Amino acid sequence: MDKNNGIGIKILVALTYVLMVTVNALANILPINGIGTGAVSDSYPNLFAPAPVTFAIWGVIYLLLAGYTLYQFGLFQYGKSLVQESQFKKIGLYFSISSVANAIWIFSWHYMMIPLSMVLMVVILISLIMIVQEIKKIELSTRDLIFVKIPFSVYFGWITVATIANVTALLVSLGFNGFGISEVVWTVVIIAVGLIIAGATILINKDMTYGLVIIWAYAGILIKHTSETGFANQYPAVTITVSFALVFLVAAEAYVFFSNMRRQA
Repeated sequence: MDKNNGIGIKILVALTYVLMVTVNALANILPINGIGTGAVSDSYPNLFAPAPVTFAIWGVIYLLLAGYTLYQFGLFQYGKSLVQESQFKKIGLYFSISSVANAIWIFSWHYMMIPLSMVLMVVILISLIMIVQEIKKIELSTRDLIFVKIPFSVYFGWITVATIANVTALLVSLGFNGFGISEVVWTVVIIAVGLIIAGATILINKDMTYGLVIIWAYAGILIKHTSETGFANQYPAVTITVSFALVFLVAAEAYVFFSNMRRQA
C-alpha cells in the first residue's frame, strides 16, 4: 500500500510539474489575457523590480525541477540516493501544492487579481519552506545534493525575492501612499528587510545555493537602477543600499563556505 501511495505522489509531482511549466509557457506564448507576464509587472511600477534579464533564472529553475521530477522516479540515482520513500512523498506533496499554486498564480497575475496572486505566492513560499525543512533532515549523497537540494534551494531563493516583489506590486495596486513617506525610503526599507530575511536564511541553513540566487536578484535590482535602460542612477539611495546588501550577501556566502570547509577538515 505504501509503495502504491508513493508511486501516486510521484505521478502527481510529474503531472503538476508539467501543468506549471505549460501554463507559464502559454502565459507569454498566447499570451494569457492578451498581456505578457512582464508587462503585468510593468503595470505596477516600483523601485524594487529587477532588470528583465534577471527573470531568465526561471529557465534554470524549471530545468532543475525537471531533474528532481525524474530523479524521484529513480532516474540518475543508480542506487546512490539516501532519500527515503517517505521523504520523497512529503517533498512531492509540498512540491505538487506549489506547482498548482504557481499555475493558478499565472492566471491571477495576468487577470490583474493581485490580492489573490499574493495569497498564492505565500502558498508557494510556505510549501518551499516545508520542503527545505524536510531536506535538512536528510543526510544527502552527492546525487541527492544535485537533484534534490539544489533545485529547491534555487526555487526557494527566487520565491523569497518574488514574494517581496509581489507585496510591492500589491501595495501599488491598492494605491498605497506610503503614509507620506517617499517611495525611495520605502524601497530602501524593503531591500533591507529582504536582506535580513535572506541573510538569516543563508546563515541558518548554511545554504550557499540559496544565497547565490539572492545575489542574482539583488544584482538585477542594481542593474535596473544603474543602466540607461533602467532608472539611470536617478535614485542613488537605492543604488547605495542594494550595493551594500550585495557586499553583505557575498560576505555571508564566504562565511558559510569557510565554515563548511572547517567542518569537513
